[in-house]
Amino acid sequence: MTDDSGEETPPPRTASVTRQTAETEIAVELTVDGDGDATVSTGVGFFDHMLESFAKHGLFDLRVDCDGDLEIDDHHTVEDVAITLGDAFREALGDKRGVRRFADRRVPLDEAVASVVVDLSGRPHVEFRGGFSQPTVGGFTSDMARHFVRSLATNARVTLHAEIERGTNAHHEVEALFKALARTLDDATRHDPRRSDTPSTKGEL
Repeated sequence: MTDDSGEETPPPRTASVTRQTAETEIAVELTVDGDGDATVSTGVGFFDHMLESFAKHGLFDLRVDCDGDLEIDDHHTVEDVAITLGDAFREALGDKRGVRRFADRRVPLDEAVASVVVDLSGRPHVEFRGGFSQPTVGGFTSDMARHFVRSLATNARVTLHAEIERGTNAHHEVEALFKALARTLDDATRHDPRRSDTPSTKGEL
C-alpha cells in the first residue's frame, strides 16, 4: 500500500474480537492507529470511564460492548474485557514489524502517580507494585485495576511492569494507572521510521 507521494504505508492495524462464556458476552473493536474515539458499554460506570480514558490518551479507536453477570460482582466483566482487549491488541499488531517495542511512562493525577513499563516481547509477564487507598470506586472494585492490567498483558503477550507510586484517592490512583498504560502502549506500538524489520535478534516477537 502506498500514499499519494508513492511512499509505502503500513496496513491498518485493526481487530474485531468476541468472547462468549456463561459469565460474559463481549465484543471489542480496536484500531491501534486511531483518534482516541471510544464507545463503551460494560454496565460499570467507572470502568466505562477508564476505558474511554484509555482510548483517549492512547489515541486508540475503541468499541466495547459487554453484557456480564453484574448481579454477582464486577470481576468477570472487568477480567473478560481485559482478556478480549488483550486478544485484540495481539491480533491488530500482527508480527509487530517496525514497532518501537519498548516504552515507559509516569502519569500523575493530583496527588497520585502511576508508572508503566512495557516490552512487546511476545512473552507474557507482569509485575505490579502498590495498592489502592479505598476498596471501591463507584461500582468498580479498585483492585480489579490490577487484574485488568494482568489479564490484558497476558493475552496481548507483552511484558509489563506497573506501579502505583503514591496516592490517597483510589479514583485518582486507578485513573493514573489507565492513563499510564494507554500512553505506554501508544509509544511502544508506534512505527519507528528507521525500522522495517521486527525489533528482535530472534527475528520475531
